[in-house]
Amino acid sequence: MNIFNAWFFRKPHRRQGFFILPFLLSLLFFLTFSSLAPSASHAKPSRVDNLLDRGNIEEAIAVLEGDWKKDYQAFYGQKYEQPIQQTEAIAQKLLDIAQETGENPAVIWAFSRPEDLVILLITPGNEPMSFTIAEADSEELDIMATTFRREVANPRRVNSVAYRKASQQLYQWLIAPIEPILESQQIDTLLFCVGENLRSLPFAALQDGEQFLIEKYSLATIPAFSLTETTYTDIRNDRVLAMGASEFLEQIPLPGVEVELSAIVPELWPGKAFLNQNFTIANLQAERRQDPVTIIHLATHAEFRSGSPDRSYIQFSDRQLSLDRLGELGWRDPPVELLVLSACQTALGDRDAELGFAGLAVQAGVKTAIASLWSVSDLGTLALMSEFYQQLRTAPIKTEALRQAQLAMIRGDIRLEGATLVNSESAIALPPNLQSSGVNLAHPYYWASFVAIGSPW
Repeated sequence: MNIFNAWFFRKPHRRQGFFILPFLLSLLFFLTFSSLAPSASHAKPSRVDNLLDRGNIEEAIAVLEGDWKKDYQAFYGQKYEQPIQQTEAIAQKLLDIAQETGENPAVIWAFSRPEDLVILLITPGNEPMSFTIAEADSEELDIMATTFRREVANPRRVNSVAYRKASQQLYQWLIAPIEPILESQQIDTLLFCVGENLRSLPFAALQDGEQFLIEKYSLATIPAFSLTETTYTDIRNDRVLAMGASEFLEQIPLPGVEVELSAIVPELWPGKAFLNQNFTIANLQAERRQDPVTIIHLATHAEFRSGSPDRSYIQFSDRQLSLDRLGELGWRDPPVELLVLSACQTALGDRDAELGFAGLAVQAGVKTAIASLWSVSDLGTLALMSEFYQQLRTAPIKTEALRQAQLAMIRGDIRLEGATLVNSESAIALPPNLQSSGVNLAHPYYWASFVAIGSPW
């Protein structure tokens, strides 16, 4: 007789028998009904799932917009007053923007389900469309997205093309199914409104085998179309307030910041620049009261971390400003058209960090934010930012200026020549601490990190 049988058939003490019988009944109940419980792949369908199953794409998008709006409100502890826009109004707005700017935009909603990937698409003046990619179940999509981010964001892999396999697979899942429509309608601007684990994806570096996505389209990431300011304003003659720090008490220095600020103001744009000890929240607020500039450039550490928004921050010389307190800067009145954060770092793949990053523009009260998913070298940041502000003077919309800067890096138009950084229109003399050799600025590590958040316009 084995140990279990000896224990089971021995004459029990009265108190032991009192506990053994309920235990055995509970075990039997658990073994019987746990096999009947739904697995993750058979979870109860959501309201969006039910609407899509019935072919009601219009209402599914409205519900999805509402659900994601609630996610951002819950994360930031804010109530956003913008109403949920219906698909007909979204399509008409895209058509209006196309006629006003000459740029032809489309909105892509993408989210993962246990068994597949769902893509919803609206193009200017047209009814929404739905696509289901069965081979991209949530497990496969998570693996591929994680692999892609890990490879492309690794500074030790800047001479490697190991990111390509994951990049091309994600392209086949996310872009290829809708690309015939994008091409037939001559779409040139994509607004990505995506779900968990996709919000920190560097879409610009997705590749079809020959070209990066950014070589075909200008790109923006939005929290929801209903949370995105869609009016167009021409900022090509506006002023900039450029601020930053190269030295910090408890963080690594950013030696390229001084060169970065001087390359922007007054070389490329009219405005003012504040460095190191003058880079304070009080100075920023005072300057905005005196001169309500519409472009604010902050060259400093900023981190989007896991957990509540008070753990994520923008670093000023005197203190950190957490994301939940961005509203104190008063950027809604008068409105800021463009906020640039040139030295951000995000916890890639983390849900909270993704919500913080993708919701940056709406939380800060700015129309458009440009920030980095991972911390790029000072040299790479200087290369992209100097070119971006050159392109911003002539580009019809903000995302096209960013795209042209990224293309210049891909093509090698921005390159190192000895102690000089050469871009499309000028040359920047580099201080010794930024001089380097053999840097491949064409690698997506250097340019794909920078993302436009909020309105492309």
